[in-house]
This record gives sequence, structure tokens and C-alpha cells, in this order.
Amino acid sequence: MNKEEIYNHLVNNLHISNVKMDEPMSKHTSFRIGGNCDIFVVASNVEEIKAVLKFATENSIQLYIVGNGSNLLVKDKGIRGIALKINLKGLQIDKVDEDKVRVTAEAGVQLGYLANELLKNNVGGFEFASGIPGTIGGAVRMNAGAYGSEFKDIVVTTRALNYNGEEVVLSNEDQKFAYRSSLFCTEKLIILETVLELHYEENQAEIESKMKENMDARKEKQPIEYPSAGSTFKRGEDFITAKLIDECGLKGYSIGGAQVSEKHAGFIVNKGNATAEDVLKLVQYVKQCVKEKFGKDIELEVEVIGE
Repeated sequence: MNKEEIYNHLVNNLHISNVKMDEPMSKHTSFRIGGNCDIFVVASNVEEIKAVLKFATENSIQLYIVGNGSNLLVKDKGIRGIALKINLKGLQIDKVDEDKVRVTAEAGVQLGYLANELLKNNVGGFEFASGIPGTIGGAVRMNAGAYGSEFKDIVVTTRALNYNGEEVVLSNEDQKFAYRSSLFCTEKLIILETVLELHYEENQAEIESKMKENMDARKEKQPIEYPSAGSTFKRGEDFITAKLIDECGLKGYSIGGAQVSEKHAGFIVNKGNATAEDVLKLVQYVKQCVKEKFGKDIELEVEVIGE
């Protein structure tokens, strides 16, 4: 099937409401980089997700699941097939007892929005995630973390869709959380909704203070003034990757529009009109320098898709 046929089928036969053809992925990634996607679908309910999944599977069309695009580098020639953005936004906050609070958040809920809603409801335990620029789905998939906490510490269950179109509910243990990884990185599962266990905090100012402290630290230490995909490299088992990059004298080193941040060596930023090729060449150069100087292999934390 060519892209025109795919587009027409999604719009006219399946009545999917938000479908675009030849959509620039630079509009959908925090890096502001990426070629065109053949078909870009924004799904706002589970029925649409199931319909697109069934259609793609039956017709052997490549399907990419995207969230906020905040941990994503799309290559310059873009994406063949369908990119499906999960835009489910449901949120429910339930006080279980004096201390315990259960939060049910659908995959497309933004972490910053959720943090503010929890603050309004005197719910603590989510402050670490308040400044992470992503959605619940992406954060669970990558086991996102900051300031000594990770999603594995607060996730109870996750409801997901397998590629047979069946919904499954996975316990915390089932999700196989590891450093910046989970079952969802290796298995074909689409996250729909996650239940978090947090706690009631009588002193709202305490939550606000922690959120502000984390945000101030982020502003001071991270190059949030430039487009990036967050921390570019994973932490090493016995070393801090950013420290090794810094010790290689690479802060400020550029290839094309991509630069090793002058503020934090663990970030590669888009200084303006960077291509995915610029970023990937810079990644390779950084890896090579660290290997030559310290004998250490460093791994990408950012996911690279497309061609």
C-alpha cells in the first residue's frame, strides 16, 4: 500500500479523526529534528488505537508508537509507514486511606500537568518527575527518573495493548523495570494507562518547595534553553558518563548544528538547524573519544528511529 492509499483508508474507511500525510517529525520531537513521516496519526481513544493497530498488522505496515517525542531522534529521511501518537489524557486521583493515594493516568498525560494536579490535591511522591518533559507512557516505558527516584518506585500496574489487539494488565514486577528500561522496550506492547501509588501530604508547601527545588536545579545544570532529547547517554555502571565526556574536553564541541552542551556534557543540543546526521556523527565522535581516553563504552539513552 502506498501512503495515499493508507491515508484514504484511515480517513474514509476507519474514520480516524486526526491523520496527516508527509508530516515533519521535527514538529513532534523535543530535538526539533526529523524528516517527514508518511502517515502521522494522533489517537485520542483506545478504539482508534486498536483500529490503526489492526489495519497496520493486517497490511504489514510498519507502525511506530510515539508519545511526547522527548527522548526521540528521528533520522533525516523520516519514517516510512505510520507513526501513532498516543494522546489519551484521562486522569483520576483517589485517596485510599489517610496516607495512600492511587493515581490512574492515561498514557498521554504530560508529567508537568500531572505534577501540578497532584500538588493541588496535596499528593506527594511525584516531585522528582515534575520537570521531566514527557508523558506517562514514555516515562513508564523508559523507567524515567531524577533526583534518586524512578517510576519503578511508584508504578502499581499498567494496562497495555498487545499486537493481537488484546488488553493486558501488568504488575510492577511484570514490567521488568531496569535502569532506563522496561518490558515495553523489548516487547510489542502499547501502554494505555498506569496506576501509581503516592501519598497524601498535609503540608502542600512541602510539595511545592520540592518541585521548585528540582526545577531550579534543572534550570541551573541542564541546557533547557536549547532543543534536545534530554540526557543523551546512559549512566555507566561504575562511572558518570557526563564526567568522562567533560574530561575529554568535549563541552562545546560541535558538528554542524549539533553541540555537546557547554552547560552539561551529557546533553547534545540542537544549536539551530541541526540534522539527525549531525547528532549521530557527534554521538559517534564522543563515544570514540571516551573509548580512547578511558577504555569505556558509553550507550545512547535517546531512541533513534526512521531512515
